[in-house]
Amino acid sequence: MRPPLTPAAAFRSPTQTADNTRAASPFRKDLQISDEEFLQLRDFIYQQCGIFIAENRKYLVENRLSNRIKELNLKSYSDYYNFLRFDGSRRTELTKLFEVVTTNETSFFRNPPQLEVFQKSVLPDILDQCRKAGRKKLRIWSAGCSTGEEPYTLAIILCEVLKSELSSWDIKITANDLSEAVLAAARRGVYNDYALRTTPKEIVDAYFIKEDTHYRVKPELKSLISFGPINLNDREQLKRVEKSQIVFCRNVIIYFDDEMKRKVINAFYDNLEINGALLIGHSESLHNISRAFQLEHHKGTIVYRKMS
Repeated sequence: MRPPLTPAAAFRSPTQTADNTRAASPFRKDLQISDEEFLQLRDFIYQQCGIFIAENRKYLVENRLSNRIKELNLKSYSDYYNFLRFDGSRRTELTKLFEVVTTNETSFFRNPPQLEVFQKSVLPDILDQCRKAGRKKLRIWSAGCSTGEEPYTLAIILCEVLKSELSSWDIKITANDLSEAVLAAARRGVYNDYALRTTPKEIVDAYFIKEDTHYRVKPELKSLISFGPINLNDREQLKRVEKSQIVFCRNVIIYFDDEMKRKVINAFYDNLEINGALLIGHSESLHNISRAFQLEHHKGTIVYRKMS
């Protein structure tokens, strides 16, 4: 989901340089992936989680999965493919597969122009709708939450906007990701300076507890968030997410093909309440994917509204 999951940089090779050239892989001489093996694994990964890997990224599959093959004492990528399909511990290994094929690179207060629109326009509008309906209940879905920076950022913004009124609201941010490893990090809520590099100092001082060289989010933020696994390719899992007024899914759908994008965006549309808002990554677009939403153009971002 970030992917997909969730991934902010899915399938970016650890040996890939800034100009998109590759350093030599230490496994290339003794463990190479054939075209047939690549297609088998690519299709399997797509079927499982919806992430599509183009053929010119074959070496990324080779680099990412070679360590798993060695750790399992397998001899080839074909052996690994069969392990994923038939072995008794395949479900455990599937979790490992999701972890190695998604790279999660994020930070607090990422894309400030979009968050400013959310804080000053989208959120106040939704809150006013709730007040007028006499129902101070807010549900936000962070789909592809990675290691937690996004949902914690949203929780901070809620605290800043509602202030003393916060305690009178029923608020829940549902934060999901494909990888159990990143969810475990999100639940811990401990971050370094790099994760907070775009966060104002006064926000850090107000919402984090300094612990040596790290920062722990305060309990009042954690209380607003429910972390859990989700596969955006699983329709039944998507249906179980509580109806939301706001959905965030940023830097996830760019790793899907058009069919998978439509499936996920339709699920978000179905999840949203009337007048609800969808926010996606600044480099993402619903052009040729969905016409169901009404577009709101703001400086620095587009908000997608469900109007009926």
